[in-house]
Amino acid sequence: MGQFRFLTAGESHGKGLTAIVEGMIAGLPLDVGYINTELKRRQQGYGRSSRMQLEEDKAEIISGIYHGLTTGSPISLFISNRDWRETEPVTCPRPGHADLAGVTKYGLEDIRPIMERASARETAARVAVGAIAKRFLEQFGIAIHSHTMAIGHVTLNQVQGLASCHCQPTSIDWQRVESSPVRCSDTKLEKEILATIDKAKADGDTLGGIFEVIATGVPIGLGSHVHWDRRLNGRIAQAIMSINAVKGVEVGMGFALAALKGSQAHDIIEPRPPVIAVSQSPERSKGEAKQSLPWRHATNRAGGIEGGISNGEPIVVRAVVKPIATLAKLLPSVDLHSGQVAQAHYERSDVCVVPAAGVIAEAMLAIVLADAMLEKFGGDNLKETNANYHNYQLSCHRF
Repeated sequence: MGQFRFLTAGESHGKGLTAIVEGMIAGLPLDVGYINTELKRRQQGYGRSSRMQLEEDKAEIISGIYHGLTTGSPISLFISNRDWRETEPVTCPRPGHADLAGVTKYGLEDIRPIMERASARETAARVAVGAIAKRFLEQFGIAIHSHTMAIGHVTLNQVQGLASCHCQPTSIDWQRVESSPVRCSDTKLEKEILATIDKAKADGDTLGGIFEVIATGVPIGLGSHVHWDRRLNGRIAQAIMSINAVKGVEVGMGFALAALKGSQAHDIIEPRPPVIAVSQSPERSKGEAKQSLPWRHATNRAGGIEGGISNGEPIVVRAVVKPIATLAKLLPSVDLHSGQVAQAHYERSDVCVVPAAGVIAEAMLAIVLADAMLEKFGGDNLKETNANYHNYQLSCHRF
């Protein structure tokens, strides 16, 4: 990867989670309240476990911020766990978790160390890191949102679901999404989803689904076709697939393209006269409209990426989240010590995490895009990066 990278440490029921962020430039306005807002969004969502009422995730900035601005030094964050306690050994692995593979790989007799680190609790640290990336991207007019497309058998209409791949995703009411307990833009479907989650909970079962994450304002030219590991779609897919319980990722129309002919699948390029002129000052104000390129894509089936490079259209990514593997209705397993048939271990668990997974995906997409932006435009200070970005925008009109 490029310049922006991070590490996390900590366990689900340990003292807390630590994140160390390297590569963020100096001069970025950042306060802990911005990070905590993102952490709160991750904790929301109908179908979450009682731990989300117990924990109140708040980050503590340990280093890298001085008087509200990044310094260019590594940024370290700490998120404490309220539910910090001694835990008992576990010997019955849970199907669908890292339990069995983990203890076998590391030669352990107790599953607990695997459970504690493999837990989705770690994603709180990722969301905190993603908040830093989002704050950076905002300086260049890039915004990232997510919404729920399906939970269980309740799915958005196929035409609605793929609308954002055919045109600019302006039809989604993001305020409505943020106010929805399941991050769904459709009020009718929201009611069906809530009822479906209630039914699964009563049955001791869990639900998966599909979320979509969209980045708007992304400039053309992030990523590269020249090496496999520099392709932007590959970097995004890896980041999204790293999220707990995600089992499939598609960019743009993704798997739906398999049913189309080539004449139907690709985005026609058409001319467009410039609409907005760019200010001559390299220190453009936040939110100032970008210069329109003299052409555009008539549709966005590619999801904003062609040949591993962003093409100037919104980046659209969709992912499948499997049902949570920890069930109140216990699944059969084997006790690793006795070798006898036993029921899988159970701890407090969510019923559905699709809405929260969308928020985590926002963070992971932001991290990849921030890295790609810094790779493309460089700089050690926000002013320098902004000037490089501005000059590049002007150069795009040389054709």
